[in-house]
Amino acid sequence: MSLHNKSIVAAGHTLTSQTAATILEEGGNAFDAIVAAGFAAAVVEPTLTSLGGGGLLLGHNARDGRNFFFDFFVDTPGRGLDGDSPEPHFFPVTVKFSGSDQIFNVGLGSAAVPGQLKGLIHTQKRLGRMSLKDVISPAARLARHHMINQQQGSFLQLLYPIMTLTEAGRDLYEPGGNYLQPHDPMVNENMADFLEQVIDDEGDSFYRGELAAGIEADMREGHGLLTRADLEAYEVRELKPLRLKYRGMDFYTSPPPSMGGVLIGLSLSLLSQEGRPDFKWGTPTHLLNTVGLMQEVEKIRKQGVTTPETFKNFLDDVDRCWYSVETIRLFSRGTTHISVADRDGNCASMTSSNGEGSGYFAPGTGVMLNNMMGEDDLHPDGFHSSPPGERVSSMMSPSMLVKDGQVQLVIGSGGSKRIRPAISQTLSQVVDFGKSLQEAVDAPRLYWDGDCVQIEPGFDDQSLAALEKHLRINVWDDIDVYFGGVHAVIPGKEGAGDKRRGGAVEEVPGP
Repeated sequence: MSLHNKSIVAAGHTLTSQTAATILEEGGNAFDAIVAAGFAAAVVEPTLTSLGGGGLLLGHNARDGRNFFFDFFVDTPGRGLDGDSPEPHFFPVTVKFSGSDQIFNVGLGSAAVPGQLKGLIHTQKRLGRMSLKDVISPAARLARHHMINQQQGSFLQLLYPIMTLTEAGRDLYEPGGNYLQPHDPMVNENMADFLEQVIDDEGDSFYRGELAAGIEADMREGHGLLTRADLEAYEVRELKPLRLKYRGMDFYTSPPPSMGGVLIGLSLSLLSQEGRPDFKWGTPTHLLNTVGLMQEVEKIRKQGVTTPETFKNFLDDVDRCWYSVETIRLFSRGTTHISVADRDGNCASMTSSNGEGSGYFAPGTGVMLNNMMGEDDLHPDGFHSSPPGERVSSMMSPSMLVKDGQVQLVIGSGGSKRIRPAISQTLSQVVDFGKSLQEAVDAPRLYWDGDCVQIEPGFDDQSLAALEKHLRINVWDDIDVYFGGVHAVIPGKEGAGDKRRGGAVEEVPGP
């Protein structure tokens, strides 16, 4: 007997959400749907995710009521390399967002050990009802032909120097010397062929066979760090989700080594200590408290609260769980998210990323590998400072809100360092301020960057003036991808896609 009268999908592209919806219509469950959507997103959202990147998945299995977490984010590379290896191929590229520039590092030496492909296959085999062919074939068809939408076309313009770094990239994204634009057809025959190979070999060639050998040869010749031994050793990790309390409900999110879940939990715990707000959303008091919260979380993080153990110790000292106006001290990375809730009560929340991409394509696959070794916020001790085989930390935080064993909200976001405030601000608006899910996702956001409050347009002048008395602010002209991309679902009721990142929602009614 079904729990809801419809299934709902929220994702970062219409074709991604439609792929998931089709799988649900054909009898698949939420896990079939999110795997199919993950493969489709790697095709139609190539500036945000890739089978050469990594991801995290949080799920709820309605059959046994279990909540679970699969970590298939990237590992540090370098197994089998000796100390005489040359300096890695690694250099900076500046990405110019409309309100802020960011520097990212790319090249063969920026590629970490990819986990996305293995993670999707692992999820399907563990929890799906359908065959691998069923969930991969839609992505293979899209790889042979689809139209670039406005959002992906804009991202392609931002990432031009990365997408065209190699001959493989130029052949794919600049055919005939004409760089692809919105509404142009996108054809990636190599990826279509590769996906059909994955149906047969379950990724064995990529991780253990001929493709792995080809990747190692390219890396050796081009001064990369990724080896065949790295690929062979990669494993998906099944972990216990991080569980926290918020307003009498259970909030499940990413456990370590992901940092995002702990920091979101810290934000929500500080909010809970304050009690429910007695002010309206968007007022001066709300803006001041929101920025104060972000500053307090950052201060606590720098004090070493970065694991569940240190987090618990912090919460035990209630007097420290306080923030207020007085505590205010006078592209985000390519990431996408998919949320699915099926009519039987199964839920899945998956965030995946390719960084901005390394520029390097695995030979003959049409798959660009990630640049996670070049992301400064993932390597606080310096680039290439960690030994091979370590799971890289991430700010990605696929999450769920659960009450009395029933999932109330499936949520996640892209956006690098802005993932945490995007999720916590959206969640608070739904729970604390009674907004609809789409209203909460659409609402303007704030982000404290350590020096200035970055603010989307939409707050009134009085509130902005009150904030500016305490801090330097920068009000953007438009809402922007910089501030994340929250795609969320309230099971059986409502889905919301974030227009900052091409959000698209599909509903599948029950029989």
